Amino acid sequence: MNNRPDDASKLARANRLRLAAEESARAKEEVTQEAIAVRKNMARLRELRLAKEADQIRQQIAIGSAPKGKSKEREK
Repeated sequence: MNNRPDDASKLARANRLRLAAEESARAKEEVTQEAIAVRKNMARLRELRLAKEADQIRQQIAIGSAPKGKSKEREK
């Protein structure tokens, strides 16, 4: 009869560990998916920025002025 409470606590501990492992796996997957989404968005924004810069250079060439070089400091 003494073994029953011990078995119950072992089962409860095993269940807690299983649930913690499942939650950990879910959290890791969520972080991975979020990181992928951030990288995709950064790539999209980079493409837009490069397209805008290329368009500005084309416009400057079309009107006959030399394109400006990229400055060291960022304009605000």
